[in-house]
Amino acid sequence: MKVPCAPGLAAAGLAVALALSAAPTPVRAQEARRRWERSCQIRAEKFDLVLPKAMRDNHIDMWIVVMREGLLDPLWEALGRGYVGDWAYWVFTDHPSSARGARGTRVERAVFGVEGYKPEQCGVYDHFGTPDELAAWVREREPRRIGVDMAASIGGADGLSHTSYEHLREVLGAPYADRLVSAEKLVSDFRATRTATEIAAFAEAAEMSREIAERAFSNEVVTPGVTTLEDVAWWMEDQLLARGLESSFDMPSVYVTGPNGIEATSTDRIIQRGNLLMIDWGVGYLDFYTDMKRIAYVLREGETEPPAGLRHAFDQAVKVRDVMKASIRPAPTAQQALDATWKAIEAAGFDRIEFNRPSPDPDVTDVVIGPHSVGNWGHGIGPSLAFFNPTRLGYELRPGTLISVELFAYTANPDWGGRKVRIPLEDDAVVTERGVEWLYPANRGILVIR
Repeated sequence: MKVPCAPGLAAAGLAVALALSAAPTPVRAQEARRRWERSCQIRAEKFDLVLPKAMRDNHIDMWIVVMREGLLDPLWEALGRGYVGDWAYWVFTDHPSSARGARGTRVERAVFGVEGYKPEQCGVYDHFGTPDELAAWVREREPRRIGVDMAASIGGADGLSHTSYEHLREVLGAPYADRLVSAEKLVSDFRATRTATEIAAFAEAAEMSREIAERAFSNEVVTPGVTTLEDVAWWMEDQLLARGLESSFDMPSVYVTGPNGIEATSTDRIIQRGNLLMIDWGVGYLDFYTDMKRIAYVLREGETEPPAGLRHAFDQAVKVRDVMKASIRPAPTAQQALDATWKAIEAAGFDRIEFNRPSPDPDVTDVVIGPHSVGNWGHGIGPSLAFFNPTRLGYELRPGTLISVELFAYTANPDWGGRKVRIPLEDDAVVTERGVEWLYPANRGILVIR
């Protein structure tokens, strides 16, 4: 039997229903939180697995990173961010675990003058204090060598300003003020020695970089006779904004190459049929930055593929890359790995030249290589096989090192009257005992714009 509902009860039920329908929907975890959680995991693994060895290999008992508001060290992101007021210090101490001086398995981590949800909730620091605690903290630990971010060769390890250096000496006082040493090699080792989580995150960044670059060189973006080089570059910049990505470079380098070399880069030059186009750029994601290149040809009317001369030049460059991929292996120094790589390249019949100085011999492909560190900047701070990183040629090339496999191959092009076309190849990879292993599909051919 149906029981009639009293008018008052009906009204009350309607009110409850309306209230429930107006209740806010619980907020779900957002992308920003997910990225932060991944960064926290990376930070914890770096502090646990990498930092102790980096400090011991470089004979540093304590590492102090100094920052102040408006003057953040390049490592601010890697150390967990946080609000910095007047003066702030990140202090890492490698304690002897016994009277014999044996080291424990863990480095003590403390921050002074740093506030905020992110460093506090990440859970990787043992102590949060005020800046005026620093001197006593150091005295209690009696470090013999205190590393600070001063570096002659690596900008990413040179975050300590002169004023901050003088300030730190005054705060520490004798005898600790005279125990400050450069942490340049420590910072390089800490940054460039990778955990599995880091390699996975970097590979994700690289895949996004590749996808955007290859879409940029397609008819989705380019209309021959209409689109300019800077139109393509700005489209790529918009992709960074839309995806919450960054770059350690400036405007993407979108350029036209001809018989006389590069003709225009990211300008109002209109892309025409018959143009040979190139992109050099990278994205930043989770504090990892890529560096790669892509090549495209704009078909002329009646063409279905790039001219044979360009395809041959690209194939020659790939042959050089294959030699590099098989030859670059861990070594006591990056210089030794570079020497072995050049030996293999020359044995394969290629000519070694200085940058942008090809030989007049039309029967030989000339080569310049610059495989460099990559990872936390487009040009990283780890061991490097590049001629433009002379200091880091002396660093050990360890398994797990992220490198950009970069080369320039110059091959005669019949369509240019025998002038040599420069084919640049660059993709990011990881060094293993087996050689170089790609973290995403490397450049496989000249992209076609119709």
